Amino acid sequence: MAAKQKTLHDAFYETLKDVYYAEKQSVRALKKSAKSAEHDELRQAFETHAEESAVQVERLQQVFEIIGKSARAKTCEAMQGLTAEMEEDLEDFGDSPAADAVLIGCAQAVEHYEIARYGTLKTWASQLGYEDAAKLLDETLQEEKKTDELLTQIAQTINVEGSEETAIENKTGTEDEAAPRKKGAKAESRAKAE
Repeated sequence: MAAKQKTLHDAFYETLKDVYYAEKQSVRALKKSAKSAEHDELRQAFETHAEESAVQVERLQQVFEIIGKSARAKTCEAMQGLTAEMEEDLEDFGDSPAADAVLIGCAQAVEHYEIARYGTLKTWASQLGYEDAAKLLDETLQEEKKTDELLTQIAQTINVEGSEETAIENKTGTEDEAAPRKKGAKAESRAKAE
């Protein structure tokens, strides 16, 4: 007997389970990021989005109810990879001036993944006739986009501060140390040839 052909409904349900897992992991990652953040504005953004993400998990549970399925998570390889990368970056940059900038980069990678998934789920929910689910998914999608925009704004401030620190550090080096960095590879090789 041939296997049953997979449908858009199957894809919707499997992706919903994936996002349910991812969102739960996101709450944990955001709490950890909030503890690691140095800048108050960034810490507050992570704390606020962690609370928002907890509500998003509840919304996903409502979507499961709408489609008549129990809320079940399926391991999301993408989220596992993103959180593992965040852990690695925290270890590598945790005490550096770039730590908050790196945290934002990791958080935005998660946001972009979630934006892609929620956009897909919203579209599929509409196509499948689950208008109430589409509205819930869109609400979360808009929150994810808003968080991404906020992180970009914070990053611009933090990265400017980090750039100023780097510029000061570069100016404090000796002229001989700074010269090769300013010349570039072609100028440096010409200087050596002379």
